[in-house]
Amino acid sequence: MAKATSSTKFRRVDVDELDEENYRDETDAPEGGDEGTTIGQRESEVEGHLKLKNNKEALKAVMHDPPVASKDQTVKDQFFALVIRVLTAFKTSEIDDAVKTMSSDQIDILMKYIYRGFAEPSEKSSALLLQWHEKALAIGGLGSIVRVLTDRKNV
Repeated sequence: MAKATSSTKFRRVDVDELDEENYRDETDAPEGGDEGTTIGQRESEVEGHLKLKNNKEALKAVMHDPPVASKDQTVKDQFFALVIRVLTAFKTSEIDDAVKTMSSDQIDILMKYIYRGFAEPSEKSSALLLQWHEKALAIGGLGSIVRVLTDRKNV
């Protein structure tokens, strides 16, 4: 029998550490915090842009720093409602120009919200979300869809 087969070094690896259920992302936000005030400030900023019919700036503001690392589902729900409000404010002819000004990371975030909108449809939002999806897919490509579907952090 060879010496290599009698080695026991491989047994020192703790396989329980590698279990998916025990996995913790290093970028997880700490519990608590001032996420509610941040959402309130962002909502007032976005509402100001929407009142002035400055939809592109409202979209940039809402896509800047979404609460993907938040563990508070109510914060995510409030932010999702805000994103849907911004997306529905656009006219069909404005969607293409808005998507062209976004970075690839912002398009990925937009796709996350589009897919959540598909999962939780509201009245008259599905047709508009399909138009957003078409434009975002044209700019972001299939890679954007793959990144969104494989990302562990949801919106």
